Amino acid sequence: MDIFHSLLAPGNTSLASTLVLYSFVIAAGIYLGKIKVGGISLGVTFVLFVGILMGHFGYLVNPEVLKFVREFGLILFIFAIGLQVGPAFFSSFKEGGIRLNILAVLVVALNVAIVLIIYYANSGAASMTALVGVMSGAVTNTPGLAAAQQAVSSPADVNTLSMGYAAAYPLGVCGIIMAMLIIKLIFRVNNDNEIAKIDAESNAAQNVPLKETFEVTNELINGKTILELHDIIHCDFVVSRLLNAYNEVIIPTSKTVIHTGDKLLIIMSASDEPSFRALVGPVIDLDLEQTTGKEVVSRRILLTQSRYNGVTLGSLRLHTAYQLNPTRVNRAGVDLLAQPGLRLQIGDRITVVGSLADIDRLAARLGNSMKRLNEPNLITIFVGILFGIILGSINVGWGMKLGLAGGPLVVAILLSRFGYKFKLVTYTSSSASLLMRELGICLFLASVGISAGSGFAATVFNPEGAMWVLWGFLITIVPLLIVGTIARKVYNINYLSIMGLLSGSCTDPPALAYANNSTGSDAPAVAYSTVYPLTMFLRVVVAQALILSFV
Repeated sequence: MDIFHSLLAPGNTSLASTLVLYSFVIAAGIYLGKIKVGGISLGVTFVLFVGILMGHFGYLVNPEVLKFVREFGLILFIFAIGLQVGPAFFSSFKEGGIRLNILAVLVVALNVAIVLIIYYANSGAASMTALVGVMSGAVTNTPGLAAAQQAVSSPADVNTLSMGYAAAYPLGVCGIIMAMLIIKLIFRVNNDNEIAKIDAESNAAQNVPLKETFEVTNELINGKTILELHDIIHCDFVVSRLLNAYNEVIIPTSKTVIHTGDKLLIIMSASDEPSFRALVGPVIDLDLEQTTGKEVVSRRILLTQSRYNGVTLGSLRLHTAYQLNPTRVNRAGVDLLAQPGLRLQIGDRITVVGSLADIDRLAARLGNSMKRLNEPNLITIFVGILFGIILGSINVGWGMKLGLAGGPLVVAILLSRFGYKFKLVTYTSSSASLLMRELGICLFLASVGISAGSGFAATVFNPEGAMWVLWGFLITIVPLLIVGTIARKVYNINYLSIMGLLSGSCTDPPALAYANNSTGSDAPAVAYSTVYPLTMFLRVVVAQALILSFV
């Protein structure tokens, strides 16, 4: 019995009892977080509330141990987030994503504006520490809470931030979904019509690679080489196979001569198909991939050799060294045209056409090993964390530091985009990335909850705590309604994209899950991923800036 008492009784701070406490809080929080109410679940965030409950009943962790676990969990979580959003961070500023990102920035600015209005309207009676915690909970942004906690010095302020976050979080999730429903009601949106519009726009854009077989009938290109055809048709395309007059299927190179009557299997953007119809000839119903001889096959090769990370596809000299024709590169489930200037990344799947012997030689060169791909690149992770902590410790001006939240986030984003220049492999399998992210956030939330639990009830369940809940709801719903109205009325953005915009501007996966489930379309997820990287970065910076400016 003494053993169970030492492990399970409140107040014990031994290493064994601490491990038991963390294990229970995390396991119970994850289990309860899967329970759905009205189709919505809080997910891993429920770990925070279980931690608060255990802290309320007197369970403790040694302060130094708790601080280490909290900060280490935060770093793992933030770094994994940075690696995840990094590749899309810079591309999100390209045409098509700029408008959505501007609207997301407006949401962040309005959140801050309401916080400042509440702060000055109460003549300083509402502490900025509590308000930043409330804001982080209202927009369901845990990294923002972590950044704010890095900026304060006293344990009391850390707990105040945690309690404000916990008070505002539940209505924050509900408020985001409520804003979606109000926008839908105001503009009388029909989901089926919006899905049809999305499909029509997608078909019109047609940026995904398209395979078509053309019969050469234009005398003007008779005798031209494939290279000269590229000079005539100014777009990206690959001639995968050529069926000549002798009924032979060959793998063309840039020097291959085209004759009238030849059949060409071309990989191109679907929007460019009319150009090929006009300049080459009609599309015919003939799949050259199915009519190839035994000598010609098509295979996907997995790039797992780190020395080819970041090199261009053209530098592999597939035509001259291997007599192979690359047609597509599949990256994270998306097919890309095999352009010579395309920089390859570990994990890319290159579709090549040619003889089996040549394909096997190339596969041996590029790795083509799923086992090797599953090995974690721990050097990159810990090098990134090292430089992230160093960057986070540098004073960037006005007494502001990026801290243990912002520093690793910035370094992870930069590494995921430019790591290949330093021979660092930033590829991480989705399961490994998810494990690191979830483990980090669970350790962080459990620590925050246990630390704040002892004073949570007394602080939150009173008139002041009720005001926190009200303020959080206003911080959540007012900016979303304003921005949602602007997006629909001014810019006529599709409602499904607005749902993703509202979810992404609050970095809220439960709201995104609701949007996906209620529409059956991936359009909300596309908009979400477009605004998520910039929004996540701004949430971290803004939370810390408010603390450093007013506390």
